Amino acid sequence: MAQRLIPPDMPDDPPGAPPDWRVGLIGKGIGLSRTPAMHVAEAQAQGRHLRYDLIDPDAMEGPEPSLAEMIDAAEAAGFAGVNVTYPYKKAAVGLVDALSDAARRVGAVNTLVFDGGWRRGHNTDAWGFAESLRLGLPGARKGQVLLLGAGGAGGAVAHALKASGVAVLGIHDLDRAAAERLAAEVGGQVVDDLARAAKVADGIVNATPMGMVKLPGSAIDTGLLAPRHWVADIVYFPLETALLRAARRAGCRTLSGEGMAVFQAVRAFALFTGLEADANRMRATFAGFDPAG
Repeated sequence: MAQRLIPPDMPDDPPGAPPDWRVGLIGKGIGLSRTPAMHVAEAQAQGRHLRYDLIDPDAMEGPEPSLAEMIDAAEAAGFAGVNVTYPYKKAAVGLVDALSDAARRVGAVNTLVFDGGWRRGHNTDAWGFAESLRLGLPGARKGQVLLLGAGGAGGAVAHALKASGVAVLGIHDLDRAAAERLAAEVGGQVVDDLARAAKVADGIVNATPMGMVKLPGSAIDTGLLAPRHWVADIVYFPLETALLRAARRAGCRTLSGEGMAVFQAVRAFALFTGLEADANRMRATFAGFDPAG
């Protein structure tokens, strides 16, 4: 199973000189992820060698493996850990031996570290989004914010928004039960009528996969956007989603998924390697990413 799920040794891996760390990303439709480049370049900048593999069922032949099978295969192959993304963040919670405080609060794991036979689950998304919001939209009004999405990423963003000082957090999800659970956890309110919620919102955040290359479109009618809104999206491929493009044209302040992607990677790198990462260096790698390269 490990041979089928885990990429083989790469031609540029020097014979007899294995990487200092081997890590990976488990998710669907992740071929354009910029996360591997950020981790590899940061290790190189510190004089070390890190290999980062994509483990994507959409790119595999044969029956689709379970998340448990993919994690087992990575651990058996000697990985230091794996990042976990859509659609597996919540499911990963039940496949670890210990959870960090952040992962427990959010109810989702995006970074899993293999530690001497133990699997430790972490969530770096919440801190990553909070840092992105603080630095990318200074002074943004936080009286009322509308959050789209109550899944693994949505949970992290909800906690980050409340911790950042949002007074009233409205949460919308097509799965109303998921929105209700998250609202109960963070002291938010379930939103059914998006038009009404948008009228009173200061900010709108997309934490759904809508806008990704494989899921084009917007999770909200972009005709509801007004210049007084600030609009954030956690999707980063493409970097300018349909939502952000419409928001920019409407005169809104916008925040792309770049900041969250960079800052969650900064913390994940430290968890995998024990080394502090340079956020500016990782951001430069993110900005210079060439998917054809």
